Amino acid sequence: MNVTNRTVLILFLAGAVLAGCRDRDKETPPPVTPPVTYDGARPGTMVQSDKQKFSVDTVAAGLTSPWGMAFLPDGRILVTEKAGQLRVVRNGRLQPGSIAGVPAVYTNGQGGLLDIALHPDYARNGWLYFTYAAPGPGGGGTTLARAKLQGDALADVQTLFQAQPFLPTGVHFGSRIAFDGQGHVFVSTGDRGTPAQVQQLTNHWGKIMRLRDDGQVPADNPFVGTAGARPEIWSYGHRNVQGLYYDGAARRLWAHEHGPRGGDELNRVEGGKNYGWPLITYGINYDGTPVSGATQGPGLEQPVRYWVPSIAPSGLTVVSSPQYPNWQGNVLAGALAGTHLARVELTDGQYAREEKLLDKIGRVRAVAQGPDGYVYVLTEGPGLLFKLTPR
Repeated sequence: MNVTNRTVLILFLAGAVLAGCRDRDKETPPPVTPPVTYDGARPGTMVQSDKQKFSVDTVAAGLTSPWGMAFLPDGRILVTEKAGQLRVVRNGRLQPGSIAGVPAVYTNGQGGLLDIALHPDYARNGWLYFTYAAPGPGGGGTTLARAKLQGDALADVQTLFQAQPFLPTGVHFGSRIAFDGQGHVFVSTGDRGTPAQVQQLTNHWGKIMRLRDDGQVPADNPFVGTAGARPEIWSYGHRNVQGLYYDGAARRLWAHEHGPRGGDELNRVEGGKNYGWPLITYGINYDGTPVSGATQGPGLEQPVRYWVPSIAPSGLTVVSSPQYPNWQGNVLAGALAGTHLARVELTDGQYAREEKLLDKIGRVRAVAQGPDGYVYVLTEGPGLLFKLTPR
């Protein structure tokens, strides 16, 4: 082979390699800075993470399948248990018994008593919001309700929203609650095992809803006036959103949702947009077959971050507390199957890098920043509530 031919061949092969790399980049997750992991982190463990030293302190133990938590002004913490109990943690101890007046729940598979949150103006109006799978004709469905806490019981329980139609399946209920501080409440649902229906606006499956805090539909919701569409819908094309957080400083709604086998996503959610499930995904079916074979499509939003393999997301917050000066604006995302807490750094709202915290601490069901500025982590199996105390 002469020099000219060899040169042409080398350039051709180099171009092919570069093209192959570009193609692979479309199919693999964004790069992750090599994380420092903490195998076997347990209560009281001192952790020196990449940017923050903290201890992992136990706040409460003995919870059974905890799901959500809310912080009362008097220092008590309310924790939901999936079977339908609303528990109280006071002064670092889980109190015996549970709060009375919780509605009957549809305890089928992943269904049960789910998230809980205080109204932003709770000190004035006393409204406590919670989601649960409610039983009804056809099976069960994700339901948003509010109530007032009087002593050790819920009073004035009001149903604000129910995802329709109900189904007898026990999978993919969502569901998280987020307030935007402007009179609106967001609530997420899952696809209930019916992915083909998620792209239809005639049902509430695989959607994020936006309501006024009294349950009424805001007139400026994106699908108000669209024939056949459910007017509560804010965004669609979601598989199973189990992390939801409104960042008031940046005015951004973040969602953390389950993919199938791989393809878990962190999404910046905007009104009227389609997040693609099941038309596009970075995951595959559990039997190894493709879901759609596509990861991108016209009019379909791309995740800010996705995980392959899956971490099984649940719980989400954005750090704003001065207690963690080096974590400002970072996303903390819980991982059920991953049994860790993911700290995701963003630059101008885009993924920059990630660190795995508290590896093997347990199935992280929820993460929240308390009114005291500390980050709290709720795990199931075992059911524990931790506080990350900066040192």
